Amino acid sequence: MKTIFLSLLLAFSLVLMPTLPAQAAKQSTHSGISKQRAVNIAQSVSSGRVLAVKRRGDVYRVKQLSERGDVRIIVIDAISGKVISGR
Repeated sequence: MKTIFLSLLLAFSLVLMPTLPAQAAKQSTHSGISKQRAVNIAQSVSSGRVLAVKRRGDVYRVKQLSERGDVRIIVIDAISGKVISGR
């Protein structure tokens, strides 16, 4: 019984082992600034109520509603935090 358990444990660990590097690489692709940092950067460029924040690839898109009622989208580089554009 103990031998069967150890054999199953070994087989299970060998099955999972190849996926670990892939998971680590997947997590490292989302490095850079946080969503909250993107909001702070956008608010430093243009004041207003934040309606939405979405990350697509290496950019954050922060949607703001200005005090006049205009909707603006501030695009921020998700790695460096640099403002790419603000409409």
